[in-house]
This record gives sequence, C-alpha cells and structure tokens, in this order.
Amino acid sequence: MLSWAITFLIIAIIAAVLGFGGIAGAAAGIAKILFIIFLVLFIVALIRGRRT
Repeated sequence: MLSWAITFLIIAIIAAVLGFGGIAGAAAGIAKILFIIFLVLFIVALIRGRRT
C-alpha cells in the first residue's frame, strides 16, 4: 500500500510540474489517503505483533 501512495505522490509531482493542477490535486489527495491508511494498518500490526 505504501508503494501505491508513493506512486500517486510521484504522479502528483509530475502533474504539478507540467501544470495540470486538477490532476495533481487529485493524485496528491489519493496519496495522502493511502499513506494515512498505511500508517493506521502499520500501527495496528505493531500492536498486534507484540502480544504473545
């Protein structure tokens, strides 16, 4: 999931450089949402992994 977030972030950066504001904003929003989901799942995995 982190790879998808990074992919959308790269798409957003490229689109912003080329001047496509709407596409850049949408890709950045998707990247932000995926990164937050990744962080939540990572924290849950850490907490569940510590239990014996």
